[in-house]
Amino acid sequence: MKPAKRPATPHFSSGPCAKRPGWSPQNLENALLGRSHRSKPGKAKLADVIDRTRSILGIPDDYRIGIVPASDTGAVEMALWSMLGARGVDMLAWESFGSGWVTDVTKQLKLDDVRKLEADYGHLPDLAQADWSRDVVFTWNGTTSGVMVPNGDWIADDREGLAICDATSAAFAVPLPWDKLDVVTWSWQKVLGGEAAHGMLVLSPRAVERLESYTPPWPLPKIFRMTKGGKLNEGIFRGETINTPSMLCVEDVLDALRWAESIGGLQGLVDRASGNAGAIDRWVEDSPWIANLAVAPETRSRTSVCLSIVDPWFAGLGGDEQSKAAKTLVALLEDEGVALDLGAYRDAPPGLRIWTGATVEQADIEALLPWLDWAFGELKSTYKQAS
Repeated sequence: MKPAKRPATPHFSSGPCAKRPGWSPQNLENALLGRSHRSKPGKAKLADVIDRTRSILGIPDDYRIGIVPASDTGAVEMALWSMLGARGVDMLAWESFGSGWVTDVTKQLKLDDVRKLEADYGHLPDLAQADWSRDVVFTWNGTTSGVMVPNGDWIADDREGLAICDATSAAFAVPLPWDKLDVVTWSWQKVLGGEAAHGMLVLSPRAVERLESYTPPWPLPKIFRMTKGGKLNEGIFRGETINTPSMLCVEDVLDALRWAESIGGLQGLVDRASGNAGAIDRWVEDSPWIANLAVAPETRSRTSVCLSIVDPWFAGLGGDEQSKAAKTLVALLEDEGVALDLGAYRDAPPGLRIWTGATVEQADIEALLPWLDWAFGELKSTYKQAS
C-alpha cells in the first residue's frame, strides 16, 4: 500500500538544491534591484556576503574570498587556467566532475606533466599516492558518486604545490581544514540552497603568491584574470566582481547565510546534513534491495547520497534495461509528487541520488523512505507481470 505520510517538501535535487525551511519570495524584498552593483550599497551587499561567509566557515583572515562568474565551474576554471603549469599536477578523480577537470587539464590546457589518480564510482583513489611536491586538484565531495574524502589528514602540511579543492557540495556541510587547502571553490545553489550562476573562490596566501609570481603561457579570458600588473586584483575579493552579479541572487544568498547563523552557524549546518544522511544510512541497513554506492562508510557523502539498486532481480537486467527501470522508478515518485529530481547523475551507475544538505528537513527524508520501498515494489511487480 502507498504510505500515508508524504514529505512536506519533495525537493531532493542535488543542484539547484532545496531552499531553506520557511523560504519565501518575500524574503527578497530588500534586494538592490535597478541599482548598480558598483554603487555604495551594492558593494556593501557583496561585501556582506563575503564577511558572513568568512565568519560562518571560519576562513582565516589572511585568505581572500571572492564572488566570481559561472557558478562553481567558473571558480574552478579560474584557478586551473590561472595557476596550473608552474609545476607538475596530480589530478584526482572518482566521479564525473573530477573527471571533467582531468579533461580540461589534459585536453584544453594540454599540460605535459599530469598524473591521473582515478577510481571507479563508489571508491576513492589511493590518497597516499598524491605527490605534494606537485599541485593536486581534487573534489572534496563527489556529488555524482556520493564519495567524499574523509578528512584532510592526507594533505601534507609542508606541501610545495597547491591543494586545489572543488568543495561545491561540501562547503557548509562538513568542516574544511583551511590550513590544508590553498584554493577552495563552491556555488550558492548547493548547501545554502541559493540561486545559481555565482561561484565562490577562496585563496590562501600561497595561492596568491602563485598568482603574483607565475604567468601562464596561454591567453586568459577577461573573466579568468585575477591580477593586474603582476599583483592580485584585490577588488575581486572585496566584492568588486569581475562581471555583473544578480543582486536578486545576492539577496537570496544573504537570506540563506542569515538563516545559517540562526541555526548555529557551521555546526548547525553540519548537524542537519549529518542527521539527514544518517536517516538514510539506517534505512539502507534494513532495506535489502538498496545499498550505498560509496563502499567505505567513512567516505559516504553527507549531502549527495548516491544509492545503487542491488536486488537480484534488478541485477539480472541488462545494462540498458537497468537504466530504463531506474528512470521508471524515479518517474513513479515524481508522479506521486513525493520526490522530485531523484535520479542518479547521467554518467553514474543507474540508481538514486538524494540531496541531504542542511536546507532539507529530516522529517521529509524520513517521510520519503517508505515511498522508496513502495515505488520499488511497484516497479518490480510491473516488470514481473510483463514477463
